Amino acid sequence: MLLKIHPDNPSARQIQKVVESLANGGIVVIPTDTVYGLACDINNPKAIEKIARIKGIKKSEANFSFIFHDLSQLSEYTKPMSNDVFKYIRQSLPGPFTFILKATNKIPKIFQNNKKTVGIRIPQNNIPSEIVKELGNPIMTTSIKDEDDLVEYTTDPELIHEKYEKIVDIVIDGGLGDNEPSTVIDCTGEEMLILREGKGEV
Repeated sequence: MLLKIHPDNPSARQIQKVVESLANGGIVVIPTDTVYGLACDINNPKAIEKIARIKGIKKSEANFSFIFHDLSQLSEYTKPMSNDVFKYIRQSLPGPFTFILKATNKIPKIFQNNKKTVGIRIPQNNIPSEIVKELGNPIMTTSIKDEDDLVEYTTDPELIHEKYEKIVDIVIDGGLGDNEPSTVIDCTGEEMLILREGKGEV
């Protein structure tokens, strides 16, 4: 299903339709403030396994990110961080960043491995924000890459729908996506390290 949702003022009814799909184990393609991504409810192991299969990797080896509604949700999934790190994250989010943080023991249970870190995102896009808010917990996401050698990410939701309509439950059309991923910053060491330079300016 291709579902058009206005990026600035998402319809509550449409958001609820997406939330119901996720809660029932559905896979949804969502827009963010960077590239489009595959998403599912973090509390559904079968959905996580399905996304891993779509990506061609094992769930235990996946480095999928979590999208949060706000920073108040972090404490359940990430270990305490220094004041400087928290201050920097608070200044940067919502925005096109993925922060790698030390994970609580909830993360290994979700991925069924000994994963000690988790990537967290709060995109500056009302669609995923409202989805997570209504769902009541974070969603897991991973970028959709294009098989074209020249274009790394597919930006047109209609083209994404053509490719994924038989694989996923809903493709959200929130307008053209970006073709630049988030900037990834590792906050697990003594100093913050940029692992990937993307859309977010450090």
